Amino acid sequence: MFSALVRPAPKAHTAPSGSPWPRRMLISIALGFVAFFLVLPLACVFVNALDKGLGPYFGAISHPLSLAAIRLTLATAAIAVAANLVFGISAAWLLARFDFRGKSLLLTLVDVPFSVSPVIAGLLFVLLFGRAGWFGPALADLGVKVIFAPPGIILATVFITAPFVVREVLPTLQAQGKDSEEAAYTLGATGFQTFLRVTLPNIKWAVLYGVVLCNARAMGEFGAVSVVSGHIRGLTNTLPLHAEILNNEYDFTAAFAVSSLLSLLALLTLAVKKVVEWRSHHDRG
Repeated sequence: MFSALVRPAPKAHTAPSGSPWPRRMLISIALGFVAFFLVLPLACVFVNALDKGLGPYFGAISHPLSLAAIRLTLATAAIAVAANLVFGISAAWLLARFDFRGKSLLLTLVDVPFSVSPVIAGLLFVLLFGRAGWFGPALADLGVKVIFAPPGIILATVFITAPFVVREVLPTLQAQGKDSEEAAYTLGATGFQTFLRVTLPNIKWAVLYGVVLCNARAMGEFGAVSVVSGHIRGLTNTLPLHAEILNNEYDFTAAFAVSSLLSLLALLTLAVKKVVEWRSHHDRG
């Protein structure tokens, strides 16, 4: 009687694995795409850069015009990252913690650099600060030159890279909520103390990730910078512009050498990005 009441447990049904061919086909397509469109062009850059040996390669990179382009690129990226770091954290904090009239408009305006062509963005700065622009004559009277000078390059780069930090920090702030910050206020902490000791540690990886992306875009920006720079050698040529000029002059060894330097910076940025992602997931785990 007891055995009649006890019934064996039903056997677990395993999901059919199905044919492996769709998975293998998708993997092959993905690997083929990466190899043909990413790895192969990158390898060609380094092969052509070193085609004539290390002497011409390092000679092209150490040329005074190349060094001037490197300095301008690094300085522009540093200023753009610093400006967008302040703007990104402030805008993300405002959008995540407060409700106000025009909030949706501000959120839309943050994404404008993503939707506007970089060339159009450069033309907008020419219309604003050019010799015949809205503010150009007044700035000229003060002896300030923006267009066809480093300030114009910096302004264009800051505009193009503006969304990166705020778009990385905003979702993190929204996901964390206000509980820990309100607890700090209850314990007597000031707003600045709460930001330094509570908010900033919680968003540090999002901030760093946004900074990495912002820096990568700032160093590689071409369209907007090309419009406002004037292509003045040794003064307003960034690394992408310098590589283009060398290529147009059929100095392919130097052009590929400069391009390889940009590629190395991109690979370094990618490595930093992966480290940030790994540390972020490690801290969450």
